[in-house]
Amino acid sequence: MARRRRQTPGSRRRRITLKMKRKLALLFTIIVLILIGIFGWLVYIIRVSGEQYTRKVLAQQDTNSILLPYRRGDIYDRNGTILATSEKVYNVILDPAVLLENKSDQPDKDCVEPTLQALVDYFGLDREELDIIMAEKKTSHYVVLRKQLTKEEVSEFEEAEKEEGSRIEGVWMEDAYIRRYPYNNLACNVIGYTVSGNVGQYGIEQEYSEILNGENGRSYNYLNEDLEQEKTVRAATDGDSVMSTIDITLQGIVEKAIADFQAKYTDAFREGDGSYTAAAIMMDPNSGEVLAMASNRNYDLNNPYDVVENGLFTEEEAGNLSEEERLNALNELWRNFCISDTYEPGSTAKPITVAAAMETGIVHDGDTYLCDGKQNIAGRDVWCSNKYGHKVITLEGSLMFSCNDAMMQIASKMGESNFTRYQNMFNLGLRTNIDLPGEARTDTLIYYTEDNAPNERLIMRTTDLATNSFGQNFNVTMIQMASAFSACINGGYYYQPHVVKKILDSSGGTVKNVEPVLLRTPISAKTSSLIRKYLYNTMYGPEDANGNHATGRAARVAGYAMGGKTGTAEKIPRDKTNYLVSFIGFAPADHPEVVLYVVVDRPNAQKQSSSSFAMEIWKNIMKEALPYLNIYPTEEIPADMQEEVAAEQAAEEAEGETAEGEESEEEEDTEEEGTLVDPQTGETVQMPDPETIDPEDDSVMGDAPVNDNLLDVKPTDATAEEEDSNPTE
Repeated sequence: MARRRRQTPGSRRRRITLKMKRKLALLFTIIVLILIGIFGWLVYIIRVSGEQYTRKVLAQQDTNSILLPYRRGDIYDRNGTILATSEKVYNVILDPAVLLENKSDQPDKDCVEPTLQALVDYFGLDREELDIIMAEKKTSHYVVLRKQLTKEEVSEFEEAEKEEGSRIEGVWMEDAYIRRYPYNNLACNVIGYTVSGNVGQYGIEQEYSEILNGENGRSYNYLNEDLEQEKTVRAATDGDSVMSTIDITLQGIVEKAIADFQAKYTDAFREGDGSYTAAAIMMDPNSGEVLAMASNRNYDLNNPYDVVENGLFTEEEAGNLSEEERLNALNELWRNFCISDTYEPGSTAKPITVAAAMETGIVHDGDTYLCDGKQNIAGRDVWCSNKYGHKVITLEGSLMFSCNDAMMQIASKMGESNFTRYQNMFNLGLRTNIDLPGEARTDTLIYYTEDNAPNERLIMRTTDLATNSFGQNFNVTMIQMASAFSACINGGYYYQPHVVKKILDSSGGTVKNVEPVLLRTPISAKTSSLIRKYLYNTMYGPEDANGNHATGRAARVAGYAMGGKTGTAEKIPRDKTNYLVSFIGFAPADHPEVVLYVVVDRPNAQKQSSSSFAMEIWKNIMKEALPYLNIYPTEEIPADMQEEVAAEQAAEEAEGETAEGEESEEEEDTEEEGTLVDPQTGETVQMPDPETIDPEDDSVMGDAPVNDNLLDVKPTDATAEEEDSNPTE
């Protein structure tokens, strides 16, 4: 039997050592193969992409990176006049690290002392502050010493820096831009302003901020592969410019007329300005272009935050203001009344009521109506502006004499469905989407639908329909009314209003033309033609057989054919104290080229309800605007205006001396007796007895329910301006 060989401890250790060596050899071989693979991959990368990676590495060896700011685009008026521009300025930058590299104990070689002294001499910097900067920021390459200096303010320093033997080092001028507004506060509500970082606030500056802004560039200094410093520059891309629809001349005319009115009536009845707000919009009715837009709320675009300079407070008052009070006052100043504030339009809405009724076919030219001074609506009497009644008047007379009674009869025949449909077609209660920020919504304030639509609007009731017909119990903005009125008189075309007509690149080339946007045609050309005729006679029509006067006569400009409509709305609470009065009109009468809408909120007068305040501003604007627009007189001067024209000519001959005078206005006391036949119903109606009517009583009789959601709006005679605006012939 064979004997098994016995293993010794030494032989066992040798076998283990041999196995370990084999494993180590295998591991070494694997590592070598991996290294060979990595080396081969590096060789491949160097051959294929070496240049690309070299540039990336060198680009990361940045020794100095300078921001190159873009230039924000300009804003022009329609004729190319600059309204807003970006002016190049310079920031003085100190590089302490570079300057200290040029420090020397030898005075004739040292650059620190000459450089710091030059900064003191040319820029008025404090030497002690410069020494502190040099001590605390030794390694910094970027310290801003002065900001927004003009070329003139830095030119002498730059010339000294270039002189032979100059030892100025470590200072450079960083390009920057500052926004400037050459006309200060002119068209401020339309233009808006910018804050730090080219962020637009209000107006075109905000609405078109992305278009006006460009893209910053950058300058890089880097070390190349030979360790030499080189520079690469990625240029800035300047922003595009915007050409607005605003005409700066017309804008100036409008703002001057508003300012003159405010000055004339300052402290006239109460202490304070001529009105709480006076505003105007001038439009091209055939395109929706806004030619001018202004109010008495104006401010300096170059200094929008200064409450003292902008006339909000005295220095003493400003010192006692909290930050919240200051901002609230400024926000109110910056608001564009023409698009951001809402109100009841009053009788300026009547042309829309008549146009809608004619378009539906429920009324026709030549229809007649009996106005006995009121209509009984759901058990309560809603009064006409003439409480004694206009008697029998035509459809045209309903606008000429601004008859609430006739409007209520017309609206009743239309019904809630047709009435609300045409409100929508004329965009009342809806945003116009004008290209300006801050347009108010009116559909959630006072606006109606005929049924339970799933939104926040109110359901129209019989009383609402009646009062809506003459411009009460619903809210509008000025831009809504101006756009809707334009559609009434331009042939029936509703254009979206806009304030920008063209986008230009930084070289002045056209990027985009902003074409007029026709949204809808609410009425026909035939209806529009009749509305123009009616509104012409509202200003020029003769007294009728009943002694009724055309209500817009005070706005006429001698020699011109034009049309227009007055409006008065009693403000909440209905206490016969505070009124918003207005006038909207167009010229020429046959082919309108311009629409002007003027609103005066609470004129500074004992009796605010006369629309003559708005007509005064309207007339003064149109006197200057029409010749500028190459719209010339075509009519003979009416007999009742010849004295006015003679006085104006005499004033011009007297080197600008102003002939002052006021047209007296008296309420018409028409004594009615007996009965008349209502042409709409055939009924014989007893006309009211003047002895039994209190002309100052504006209350609504009866106790039928009124919509509780109307902010205490009562269906009173909110359009009582008409009898006040009839000049005594």
